[in-house]
Amino acid sequence: MTKRNFDVWAPRAERVQLILGDDRSPGAIDGTGSGPHTAHPMVVGDDGWWRAGPDAPAWRPGLDYGYLLDGAGPYPDPRSRRQPEGVHGLSRTDDPADYAWHDDQWRGSPIDHAEIYELHVGTFTPEGTLDAAASRLDHLRSIGVTHVELLPVNGFNGTHNWGYDGVAWFTVHEGYGGPDAYRRFVDACHASGLAVIQDVVYNHLGPSGNYLPLFGPYLNDASSNTWGTSVNLDGEGSSEVRRFIIDDALMWLGDYHVDGLRLDAVHALVDGGPVHLLAELAAAVDELSASTGIRRALIAESDLNDPVMFQHRDEGYGLDGQWSDDFHHAVHVNLTGETTGYYADFDSVGALAKVLTRGFFHDGTWSSFRGRVHGIELDRAQTAPWRLVVASQNHDQIGNRAVGDRLTATLSPDDLAIAAALTLLGPFTPMLFMGEEWAASTPWQFFTSHPEPELGRATAEGRIAEFAKMGWDESVVPDPQDPETFERSKLDWSEIDDPEHPEHRAMLSVYRALAAIRATLPPGEELRLSDVHVDFSEEARWLVLERPPIVLAVNLSDAPLDLATIAPRFGAPLFSSHEHLRGEPLPPVLASLAPHSVAVSRL
Repeated sequence: MTKRNFDVWAPRAERVQLILGDDRSPGAIDGTGSGPHTAHPMVVGDDGWWRAGPDAPAWRPGLDYGYLLDGAGPYPDPRSRRQPEGVHGLSRTDDPADYAWHDDQWRGSPIDHAEIYELHVGTFTPEGTLDAAASRLDHLRSIGVTHVELLPVNGFNGTHNWGYDGVAWFTVHEGYGGPDAYRRFVDACHASGLAVIQDVVYNHLGPSGNYLPLFGPYLNDASSNTWGTSVNLDGEGSSEVRRFIIDDALMWLGDYHVDGLRLDAVHALVDGGPVHLLAELAAAVDELSASTGIRRALIAESDLNDPVMFQHRDEGYGLDGQWSDDFHHAVHVNLTGETTGYYADFDSVGALAKVLTRGFFHDGTWSSFRGRVHGIELDRAQTAPWRLVVASQNHDQIGNRAVGDRLTATLSPDDLAIAAALTLLGPFTPMLFMGEEWAASTPWQFFTSHPEPELGRATAEGRIAEFAKMGWDESVVPDPQDPETFERSKLDWSEIDDPEHPEHRAMLSVYRALAAIRATLPPGEELRLSDVHVDFSEEARWLVLERPPIVLAVNLSDAPLDLATIAPRFGAPLFSSHEHLRGEPLPPVLASLAPHSVAVSRL
């Protein structure tokens, strides 16, 4: 994991020179190896790995370096730990051992009882840095968060980006504070009792600064996905490419003390080898967990609705869990009434009921958006629902809308409270998106800062083409390259205490109350999908969810409902969104369920 040498895998080069930047001009590039640089021939082995020759200086922290490949370059190290001058500049050596960690007593946080909070470093705070994010950890603890999930932080071209166009997988974006700031952030999280999950992208590389194909067969030109050429996982040279990915994962989990990884769009990983990359990765992470005594988690973002992701490696990949977008779609449609595009199949209370009891809506059923049968049915008696990570809002489902609008722009506080209760107290692992806990009014839009004008134009045009499938108004799509698009997407923390808009503080109190109830629930491993029961009425638009040891009664209609009739097992109320949002005391017995409200009691 730790890199303390200049070795580089470059089987496509016939000659490689190590370039070291002069201390007087760090990071300067003139493409010749002369002037502010010194060039040192490297020696190749039979495995395609080049190693520094006898005349090269010894590796030490703080050196700027790169490689000339057959006289061209210099190019940064594919395994670079720092890119202080950006993804096109020289790399800089970094030694993790130079940081003094303070988390010796940290033993991890159980993933089966997690409450995950997804945040983007650049827009979470006005400063947009890891150090600034660390100053908000007490707030996260106050709403019951156990795991902080960071959107990708690795190097990308430009100053701001969602992070999914990264090319320097082993680095931390300098604008966020670089490697030391990342270590400080993880250290601070552990000191606060919070685990860290890092979002990583192994299915494609960004369009700018991707020099890996010059070094070796990192890409599979015969296959592509939505974002570009696929990564080479099963062709010639793929063993080293797979090792590259696994070493990157182990770097985050080992060198950076991260507690888990969210694996982006694993359905885009094309792997026809005898052992799927995900199974190989899970085995390596299990070995690391066993050696350190701290359980590291792997969570897949998968569009496949296939339990193979978290089934034991005897029959599956052995990951800990996966995202379930079906939950989001069912909640979204039942609260907003929006039925365009991929929302179409979820237009019923029954769809929400099915998701809550079966995990997936599409489990071998016809998907109108895909135009085919989709998904595999879960074994309810065997599946622990915590293995599905769910959200009523997340970066994809907000940021990939035409104007990046949150549910706040559409729903009343009453309906937002329903979404919060279903997410936090349902049977699955809940994930919140930054700011939803106070009904943030700021959008979260798609933003880029590509220095190349042609790339910026292509990105904007591609977004507009995607929105045509959803029936959204293309004319309102903000320009991703406009700096104001990025600025608009930053959270406004002052909303929490804004006396003119008390609804923000009220919503925050809802999340805190629900989190307090969630904290009393037993670990998720004690629950199976077969333990979850739902009654509902399509016509009267109500739903009663029994997920032991609590019951949720949800009124999606405009009329009050007799609680004893729809939920005879409902006991003394623990929470009522209607009373809570209006500052009314919770009565000892709740007879009626107000329109657009949710109430909770113990079974």
